[in-house]
Amino acid sequence: MAVKRLCAALILAGSLAGCATSGGNPADPLEKVNRAVFAFNDAADKVLITPVAKGYRAVLPGFLRTGIANFFSNLEDVWISVNDVLQGKFQEGSEDFTRVIFNTTFGIGGVFDFASDVGLPKHSEDFGQTLGVWGVTSGPYVVLPFFGPSTFRDSFGFVVDGRADLVYRLVDDDVPLRNVLYGTRAISNRANLLDASSVLEQAALDRYSFVRDAWLQRRRNQIYDGNPPREKDDADDEPTK
Repeated sequence: MAVKRLCAALILAGSLAGCATSGGNPADPLEKVNRAVFAFNDAADKVLITPVAKGYRAVLPGFLRTGIANFFSNLEDVWISVNDVLQGKFQEGSEDFTRVIFNTTFGIGGVFDFASDVGLPKHSEDFGQTLGVWGVTSGPYVVLPFFGPSTFRDSFGFVVDGRADLVYRLVDDDVPLRNVLYGTRAISNRANLLDASSVLEQAALDRYSFVRDAWLQRRRNQIYDGNPPREKDDADDEPTK
């Protein structure tokens, strides 16, 4: 259902592209629509998600929160290793797959990050990045309901990521358990960002523009592994590694 809602949101955003006016960033021709979705997400976060995340952090001790985050991170490393290989990063793919083996066994199902302690760094790759490495251009910036900043390319990559998600794969037949795991992961991720969002509230005059520009810059750095070319040399083409 989440994938269907995401696809519907993308179709709606695409249909509104012709009537939306361009804002200050040329990558954001859907700014009017995106601002409305951003405001909705912001309200939902303030009313529901942030209070739950604060309660989660207040009730659970730090070591337990870390263990939960490590568990989900270990599951993510499986798909990360696949994306490493799809991008031609065979050493990183080997390291991430080895992380899964080490953390699943010595880390007791991934609750402890044993792999980092023995010098196996964690990477962060997804299918949107893989598409970028393959040369697929990003397309317009888009804010997805509940999921937040993205682009057309990364939104379709997100759909693939969702289908490859081990939480989805392992408990697909047990919908209640799957939803509990999805919810726990979302709350855990939000709790880890509480301090950062507090800084954002204090620093940004226009939170929408700040989040958009910061996200686009971060995403570009991820595509180029932290070494992007100058914008004028890029011409909206993504790298082939």
